[in-house]
Amino acid sequence: MAVDVADPRLPVAPNAAARAPLIDLAAESLAAPTASRAAEIDCALASALAERLASGQALLLADTLAAAPSVAIARVLWRQLIDAWALASRPVTGDGVAAVLFALPVVIVAGSPERADGPQPPELSARLSDTEKLAAILREHRALGGNQTFALASALVAADAIEVARLSALLAWQKLEGGAAAAAHDLPPAPIGVQPGGQSVHLRFLLGTALVPAGTDALAETDLSGWAMPFALELARQLAMPELSVLALPRRPQTPPSALQQGRAAQREVGAQLFASNAIRKLRASVGEPSAVISAHRAVSAPGGGELRLSLSSPFDPRQAEGFRCPLFPTDRAGDVATMLVDLLRDCRVTDVRILPGVHADRDPQTGLTLLFKAEAAAAAEQALLH
Repeated sequence: MAVDVADPRLPVAPNAAARAPLIDLAAESLAAPTASRAAEIDCALASALAERLASGQALLLADTLAAAPSVAIARVLWRQLIDAWALASRPVTGDGVAAVLFALPVVIVAGSPERADGPQPPELSARLSDTEKLAAILREHRALGGNQTFALASALVAADAIEVARLSALLAWQKLEGGAAAAAHDLPPAPIGVQPGGQSVHLRFLLGTALVPAGTDALAETDLSGWAMPFALELARQLAMPELSVLALPRRPQTPPSALQQGRAAQREVGAQLFASNAIRKLRASVGEPSAVISAHRAVSAPGGGELRLSLSSPFDPRQAEGFRCPLFPTDRAGDVATMLVDLLRDCRVTDVRILPGVHADRDPQTGLTLLFKAEAAAAAEQALLH
C-alpha cells in the first residue's frame, strides 16, 4: 500500500489543440466502463502515437507528456508510447530481417578518496574500449532471447540521448535501407564527474542494434540471470581510472522508452540507498539511532516543479542532519516513491519515520538553505505549509 503523501508538483498549463486529441484518448481510457472498451481505446492511442513517431513528430509527443493534466493520464500515455514504439518498429513486410534498437540502462556509482589538496579527480570518459567483450558476455548467456547477431555502441550516453523528443530519430536508426551497417550508430559519450572525497550516482545507457527475423521480439525474454555480474565487472574494468572507484549496475536491455523510465527509477533507488546507508552509519557512530522525516516540497529546479525529501537527524545533535532530494518524474505517483523510501528505511532498521502533511517551500526563509525537517521540528512544519 502506497504511503499517503502530498504531490508537490505544479499543475500544467491548459492543453494546446495539437496535443488535446492524445490526452483526450488517455482520459477516455481511464473513464472507460469496461476493460474491453479501455483496451480498444488504448489500441487507438498506441496507433496514433506510433503514427506520430514514424512521421518525425517526437517533439510533439514530448510536449504531450509534459502537458498531461494528471499522473494517471501521464501513465496511460507512457504505457501506450512503449507499445507505439513496437508498432512503429515493425517492418513494412512481414518477412525478412528487422533491426531492433535497444538501450541497456546502467547505474554507475563513482567515488574518489578525499584529498586535502591537489587536483580535482578526473572524469570517467564513458568511452568503452572493448564493446565486443561486453557483447560476448551477453551472447554467452543468451541475454537477448538467444539472439547472436547484435552490436553495441562504444559510448555510454546520458538520458537526454533517448528522451521522448529523440525517439523519431532513434526509430529511423532501425531502417535497413543502407544495409546492416546503417543500423549501427554511435552517439558521443557523456563523461561522468567524480566528487572528491565522496560517491555519486549516475545514469547512463549503452545502445545496441540487433538483427532479428521480422516479427520476433528479441527483448521479450531478457533477464539479468547469469550475465549481469560478469557484464558489470567488465564494464567497471573498462571505465576504471587510477584512484577512482567504479561500480556498474546494469539493467536488462529494453526499448528506449522502457529503458528511460526504468533507468531513472533505478538511479533514484540506488541514490537513496547510498545516501541512507552512509548517513545512517554516520549518525549511529556519533549520536545513536536516527529519526527520519519525509516531506514534499515545491522546487523550481525539480522535474515538474516538485520533489520529495528525506532527512535524517538525531535529537542528541541538533547541528547534524543529512538530506536527500528525491525527484518525481511524470509517471511517478508520489505515494509510490514515498513507499520506496519507507521500505528502504525499514530495511535499514530505522524505526522513527515521520511523513509530514502538505507541501512545503524549497528554501528555509531564515537561512535561505534547502529546507529539511528534523523530527523534533514536525510541529513547526505545519506553519511552513504552502497549502
